Amino acid sequence: MVKRSLIVLMWLFAHLVQAELLIEVTQGKQSAIPVAVVPFSWNGSSALPEDISAIVTNDLASSGYFRTLGTASMITQPHQLNDVIYADWSRLKQDFVVIGTVELQADGYAVQFHVMDVHQQVEILRHRVKGKASQLRDLAHYISDFIFKKLTGVPGVFSTKLIYVTTNRERSRFNLNYADADGAREQLIYSSKHPIISPAWSPDAKKVAYVSFENGRSEIFFQELATGKRERVVAFDGSNSAPAFSPDGTRLAFVLSKLGNPDVYVMDLASRKIERMTNHYAIDTEPQWDVDGRHIFFTSSRAGGPQVYKLDTANKQVERVTFEGSYNARARITADGRKLVYVHKANDRFHIASQDVKSGLVHILTSETELDESPSVAPNGSMVIYAASEADRSILAAVSVDGDVKFRLPSKYGDVREPAWSPIFQ
Repeated sequence: MVKRSLIVLMWLFAHLVQAELLIEVTQGKQSAIPVAVVPFSWNGSSALPEDISAIVTNDLASSGYFRTLGTASMITQPHQLNDVIYADWSRLKQDFVVIGTVELQADGYAVQFHVMDVHQQVEILRHRVKGKASQLRDLAHYISDFIFKKLTGVPGVFSTKLIYVTTNRERSRFNLNYADADGAREQLIYSSKHPIISPAWSPDAKKVAYVSFENGRSEIFFQELATGKRERVVAFDGSNSAPAFSPDGTRLAFVLSKLGNPDVYVMDLASRKIERMTNHYAIDTEPQWDVDGRHIFFTSSRAGGPQVYKLDTANKQVERVTFEGSYNARARITADGRKLVYVHKANDRFHIASQDVKSGLVHILTSETELDESPSVAPNGSMVIYAASEADRSILAAVSVDGDVKFRLPSKYGDVREPAWSPIFQ
């Protein structure tokens, strides 16, 4: 059964609006797995609130790891195991087939699905999930995650969320938004006529931190997603910016310039005491915790231009991490601690790069987009979402950490930037 945490978070202050983001896959893996998701059986008297099989198809296709088959190309559309004719799917050059049924129950819906290996002609996965009518999209993403992990060995992130900032052309309204990873069910977290920047998730995904200029200067706020409650947490003299929660959620790294140049500080969230971590005449900014909860990556100009450094919070020792190129900034670490993702400047263009932590090998991931910035890594470490410039507007785009998969999430109504990928909901 789907865990209670799959229930859609309802915000007392929020309202549902038309989705601004639509995924457009621009490049998939050459080794993409052919899979057919047959429309799930449903015998109800009226249409379901959500088309579960269509959502699963879209999830798998948008990942770039799968090549899905359109329903018009299907020779048959079976709903039971005994109805699957493997020769038909083999003729269509499919590796896997997904079938399912949706049943109405007193307390909601039950969905049973099966995955068949066409070449081996065997069922390799069977699962049953339940949920309310309001949870059908969550059930679909859950099914996609289940299938993705079974067929790739990597946890799926279709059930995760995105936060991002949108603004109109006149820059007179800034919105902090929240949506499914596929851009659906967008909701408003906070709106202001003043800029909103640097949104960040708490590790338990129950609240977000962000910087607001509503009081005439940059200050850091926390906001609970379930209630909409806001709290001003960091508001010292000078600039307060770039919040980042520690992996255990007990501390907050941020940038403060009250003593002159910006430096990295850490706040103990229980006591609200702060400790200065860097003390240098250069600009130190954009802190991000390492997976060990002891080290912090940050951007500094202490070598003459922006480079990524690593700080040991126990002894405040600092070491330089990036050396290739004159500009490397906004570092983010993958969940397994193996890759560092950051903004890299090469040939006067800003792109997203990944660096192997052990070998130091750098791989440029993006080339088609311009002025790439604000990378955020998916919690399974497979994808990076970032902001980019396209035709004088800001859009979101994503690329896999190996550079093979690419897609865009343009906004239909204005500019969108500052994306942050949520943790996996527990």
